[in-house]
This record gives sequence, C-alpha cells and structure tokens, in this order.
Amino acid sequence: MIEALLIKLVIAAVVFGGVLNLAGLHTWVERKQSALIQDRIGANRAPIFGFKLLGLFHAVADAIKMFTKEDVVPRGVDRTLHALAPFFSVFFALVAFAAIPFGPQLVLGERVIDLQVAKIDAALLYIFAMLSLGVYGVILAGFASRNNYAIMGSIRATAQMISYEIALGIALIGVLMVYGTMDLGKAVEAQGHTIAGGWIPLWGIVAQPVGFVVFLTAALAETKRLPFDLPEGESEIIGYFVEYSGMKFGMFFLTDFLETILVACLATTLFFGGWQVPYLQPDGFHFPWGAELPLANWIYVLLGVTSFTIKVLAFCFVFMQIRWTLPRFRYDQLMDLGWKGLFPIAVVNVLVTAVVMILLGGGA
Repeated sequence: MIEALLIKLVIAAVVFGGVLNLAGLHTWVERKQSALIQDRIGANRAPIFGFKLLGLFHAVADAIKMFTKEDVVPRGVDRTLHALAPFFSVFFALVAFAAIPFGPQLVLGERVIDLQVAKIDAALLYIFAMLSLGVYGVILAGFASRNNYAIMGSIRATAQMISYEIALGIALIGVLMVYGTMDLGKAVEAQGHTIAGGWIPLWGIVAQPVGFVVFLTAALAETKRLPFDLPEGESEIIGYFVEYSGMKFGMFFLTDFLETILVACLATTLFFGGWQVPYLQPDGFHFPWGAELPLANWIYVLLGVTSFTIKVLAFCFVFMQIRWTLPRFRYDQLMDLGWKGLFPIAVVNVLVTAVVMILLGGGA
C-alpha cells in the first residue's frame, strides 16, 4: 500500500512538475516564435554570467519579477475573494492533468504501473468538470475587484467559456460513441486498432475529422487565447484581472498556458492516438506487410511517452502559430461562431456518426 502510494506521488510530481516547467518555458517559446513570424530577433538580453542561451533566461527573469513585484490590493475590495480567484484558476487547470494518461502501462516485475496520476473511469467528465469550475476564478476576479471594467471583463469571459464548453462537449460525443468509453486510457488503447487492411491506425482524427476541427476551435476559445482573447486583450481591452499585480497576476497568466497545454494533451489523447505509435503493440512493432520487431516493455513505454510528448509539443506550436497569425475576433463574431457555427456542426456530426455506426453495425 505504501509502495503504491509512493509510486503515485512520484508520477504526480513528474506530471505536475513537467507541466509547470513547460508552462514557464512557453513564455520564452512564444517570444521567439512571434519574433520569427515578425522577422526580428526576439528575446536575447537577459544574460547570466555572460551566457544568453538564446534568451532562455527571460523566463527566469519573468518568474523573479512576478514574485518580487508589489502585491497591490485596491481599497474596498473583498480581500478573501480577491486572493482566492487566481488560486482557483490555477488549481482547477492543474488538477485536470491528473486524468491524462501520458504513456502505456509500465511492467516492473510483478507490478503494473499506470502512467497516469489518477485512473478515473469517467476521466473525460472529470476534466470537463475541472474546466467548468475554473470559471469561478474568472468571475470572482472581476466581482471581487470592485471595478466596473473588471466586472464587464469577467462577465464577457464567463459567457465565452460557458458558450464554447457546450460546443466542446458535443464535439467529443462522437469520439465517445466510436470508442465507447470515457476512460482516456481505454480510449487511447482503442486507437491502437487499424483499418484498411492494417495500414491506417484508427485514431480519432480518422474516425472523427469534423469533431476534431470543432473541438480544436472551441478549445482555443475556451482557453481565451488569440484570436479569441476578447476577455483580456492587452492592447485595447480591460480584462477581468486589471486590479491584480505581482504573482496574483502571474497566476492568471500561468493559467492560460496551463489550459493551452491541457488542450494539447486532450487533442493528442482523443484524436492523435495518445501515446500510440503506428504499428507498435505492447510486444513490439507489427507492420501490415508482415514484418515484426519485438521490443522489451521498457522500450515500448519509452517510445510511447516520447510519442505523447512530441505530439503535445507539436500542438503547442500550432496554437502559438495561430495566436501570432490570426487577428482578434469581434465579440459578436465570437458568439456567432460558437452558437451559429460550431454548435450546429457538432450536433450534425453526432447524428451522422450515429447513423454511420448503425449502418456499419447492422442496426445494432
């Protein structure tokens, strides 16, 4: 019992430590990627002992700045709620990662270890619950600040998040219908099957291409990232955390990156096979032309974790590319896209999926 608990604690430390460090690294990657798009050098002026490392120390400088900046709390605010709002935002975004499986089962002697902090049968429902509770951080930030602009920003953000959660949830119903489970680990295992004579892996992108497009668009709006950053556009919009400074502001900033990484993990898990590598089974590679390559379990696990990591990083890159490429939507365009565009497309996708499954299943 104690050994199993220690293993879970180690896995939790690896997952949450890795996610937090990746979120911090995002600040540097975003600066560099925007610089490449805009044909400039980018961050490169924060050396330590003369070493610049392509501006990598800017992320460290940001962290030091956030922790040492004065925490200004305006007069008349609800201090308790003002302090809890950024905590809620980070907490619910972070604990959602507990249900993400980042690799296949690792076999050590007689012990089988799930590379997942919490193996939950309804993992997808749990993640949606955590994302929904994150709305409390946004709405409390606006109302606790006693600032009319912040209140308007929080209402705008809440309306956007709730609206796109509906399209997001419906977009994933098709995936649930195809794989028949809300357990993300089992969904990834189901994507290891192949079609077309064993040549094409049955990943979510193959089974649900329309659902993937709807999911990705709605998820970007749910995370409030460009081109959907209406609640907090820094250049001309007063956001819901206008009355925050220091590390409290940094926690809202961190939440955006955490949610971006979470969306990348979900897209990888549900639509790109999670840790699956094409033609790789627990005992090794089985190619459709008949060749086989046996592998030890630890190599299989290593390849799976590497595959998952590469896919997540690729999605993070795509999200940043979209951020620095597309202009910001107007708010009416944002809501029209959610309710008049993505919502009906997601519903039709579910209906078409149901019809196709009935036809393929012989009316089952």
